[in-house]
Amino acid sequence: SEKLLKLAASVPRESLVAPGSCFGKFTKSQKFRLSVTALDFLAPYAKYKVWVKPGSEQSFLYGNHVLKSGLGRITENTAQYQGVVVYSMADVPLGFGVAAKSTQECRKVDPLAIVVFHQADVGEYVRNEDTLT
Repeated sequence: SEKLLKLAASVPRESLVAPGSCFGKFTKSQKFRLSVTALDFLAPYAKYKVWVKPGSEQSFLYGNHVLKSGLGRITENTAQYQGVVVYSMADVPLGFGVAAKSTQECRKVDPLAIVVFHQADVGEYVRNEDTLT
């Protein structure tokens, strides 16, 4: 954003690597792991979405997976192991994860079964505030 570029102008060039938002990091096995800082950029373009019930929002924000009992809605034709953005019922993006079950499987699965594997959530801003960049 322009605001970020104006702030970066006051930092000496030798000390500045790159202005912008950090989307994630590479693991030791050279796989890219998205960070919660990418959520604002991913949410508007998400093809597959999951809405969680108000009672399950806090559980997700503490880093737990989404259970069938906490599932409010899911986008039609979501495939298993597809990346999804997790929303509250008020359409506020909470984080993202991977669908553990397809949309069709979610309809007939046990209420205590995991339907979305947790990857990142906005609660990480508080839990990891000293390591997030």
